[in-house]
Parts: sequence; structure tokens; C-alpha cells
Amino acid sequence: MIKKKVAILGSTGSIGKSLLRIASKNKNNIDVVFLSCNKNYKLLLKQAKDFNVKNLVITDNNYYIKAIKNNKNNKIKIFNDFDCIKFIFKKKIDYCMSSISGLCGLSPTLDMIKFTKEIAIANKESIVCGWNLLNKELKKNKTLFIPVDSEHFSIWYALKNNFNIKKIEKLYLTASGGPFLNTSLKNIRNVTIQDALNHPNWIMGEKISVDSATLMNKIFEIIEAKKIFNISYHKLKILIHPKSYAHAIIKFNDGMSKIIIHDTNMEIPIFNSIFNKESKMLKTSKINLEQLNNLNFSFVDKKKFPLIKILNLLDNNDSLFETALIAANDELVGNFLKQKINFNDIQSLLLKVVRSKFFTKLKSKKVRNIEEIYRLSEHVRLKIRSLCV
Repeated sequence: MIKKKVAILGSTGSIGKSLLRIASKNKNNIDVVFLSCNKNYKLLLKQAKDFNVKNLVITDNNYYIKAIKNNKNNKIKIFNDFDCIKFIFKKKIDYCMSSISGLCGLSPTLDMIKFTKEIAIANKESIVCGWNLLNKELKKNKTLFIPVDSEHFSIWYALKNNFNIKKIEKLYLTASGGPFLNTSLKNIRNVTIQDALNHPNWIMGEKISVDSATLMNKIFEIIEAKKIFNISYHKLKILIHPKSYAHAIIKFNDGMSKIIIHDTNMEIPIFNSIFNKESKMLKTSKINLEQLNNLNFSFVDKKKFPLIKILNLLDNNDSLFETALIAANDELVGNFLKQKINFNDIQSLLLKVVRSKFFTKLKSKKVRNIEEIYRLSEHVRLKIRSLCV
């Protein structure tokens, strides 16, 4: 049996670790050949040892130096950036998972498309800001793209055999509502960082947990869905679904609908992304009838989640507006986590800046290259820092 050669960009994060758990249970099918991280070199070296990986990238220079000093295996090659992949991969590998968090994941994702037959992307910043650049490379290199977010993977999975965008009347993405779904508007003013990080269904990083609490994460997912599936914003809608059991609903214009459900376990979309062409079985729990009988869908309360208004500002043309939106939100969430602003400030300040002339003008500017994205991101971050002093 020929093993799938697999690379993981961001192997020390939650998605990377989930994929490695799958790899450990499927050693006859998966050969991990490349891993990367930013700072967590100790875990990376352990992963390399466990899976016999010879090529690693550590992007933070200080931790790269520490890894070089601590590496006891002379068969392992450690690099400081992703330029090495052009020398490592003489021909296309089978699959790459891109799960580097933040906008810094865009450049290595673009580079890796050339060297893999399939690329699964769990980095929403790359898709939101640079989809037209990614899509151009995907077509040029005939690389299959698979989205990994549970909502987008569910839609992709439901549509992959008979995809016809014209048949879709409405596409609903579900949101749990996060930790403050049942919190009064009065009490939301006084929530703490720990309150915001206490997601009811998923164990996630700090940034994405706060984005879930404001519903900003779902707004980004609407933007992703628009780009990935080439569908207009007026066909996309968010539904609150507290249990996170149903991930998407597709309503077709012939009267039929599909609801895609699975447990709150990211190994399910990851497993299916890597084995999407094989009939491999994943042991999961039985259909939860109690969950099915209590799906409890509702529309978004705009007073409790004011950032939902941003959806009305989005333009169907890809532009630099999305990059500025990502950067502004990132910086505001970062300031909240540093206790420089409160939870409500994230929402009020973001709504203020996205309606400004500066942001509005960006809607008419197309994304031309990756350098432009990074420059604008840093410029917006500096603007937001000045508001949070």
C-alpha cells in the first residue's frame, strides 16, 4: 500500500495536533514528511521524533536557534523559513494541511500550493484576505483545495459530487452564539477575559474564542463562504444554533434542503479531508436523537451581536477592505486580551472604523499581491493602536 505523503504547516496548534492523532492511528496510510511551527520547538522536535520527520521549519529566529542547540538527531534538518520547500520537495506530495494561525499563514500557504496535490486550509485569514491569489495558484498548479472549518467543510462535502452554484437559493452557516448567548445586554458590559474565553462547545485559542463571543468569527466565515463557493452575499445567512451539532444548511431552488451534522470534533472534517477519495472509516458516536430533536435554530439578535451589521457593508467584489477588517479586529481583540479595552469596546470601535472613509475607499481597491496585504495590515494595526491608548 502506498502511503500518503503529508505536510503540516502549523503542526503544534490544535488542528495540527488533531491531524497527527489521525496519522498515529493510520500509520499504514500516512507518511508525515514535513512539519512547522513558530515558537513551540520542544513539541515540534517531539513530533518529528514520533513520526520520523526529517524536515522542520521554525519561523521565530530565537526559537529556531534554541531548536538547533537542542536537536540531538543529526538526521533532522531544521530551517528558519519556507524557502526550503523548493529544495525538499522534488515532486508533489499528496496532501498539505495549512493551519498556521493569523495572516502570517498566507505566504507559506501560497508557496506550498506548488508542491502538493491537495491542500486543506484551516487558516481563515489567508482565505479572507488573499483568496484571489490562492485561487490563481490553485488553478495554475492544478491543486485541489479543501476547506477545513467545520461549516465550510460541511458545505464542500455536501456539494462536491454535484456542485451547481445556480441551484443554491440560500446557504446558512450556524453559530453557537458563544458564551454570551444567554447573557443580558446589561451584564455583557462587565464580562471578563475569562468569561469571553469560556466557549460552551469548542476548546479553541484565545483569539478565535473572543471572535466567537462577538460573532466576528462567523462574519469571517460568511466572507470565506462567499469566496470559496463563489456565491453572492445575499444568499448567505447566519443562524444561531447553540449545540453546534448542525454546521450548515443548504436550501436549493428546487425545494430540497440539506442539513449537515456532526459531533463537535474537528477530527471529523480533518479525517475526511485527507481521505476524501478513499472509503476509509472513522469511528464516531451514534446519531444523537436528543440533539436532533432539540436543534433550536434562531436568527441573530442584532442588539446582542452588533457586529452583524458589518455584513451589510460587504461588497461582492474582492477588495482590500477584507484585509483591513481582519487587521482591525485582530488588533482590537489583542488589546482586549491585554486589558487595554473592555469587551464592548471591541465591537463599538470596530463598527466605527469600518464605516470610516479610509475603510470605505478600500472597497474599490483590488488585491494585487501579498506585499500589499501585509503593508495594509500593519498600517491598520497602527491606526487601531492609537485608538486604544
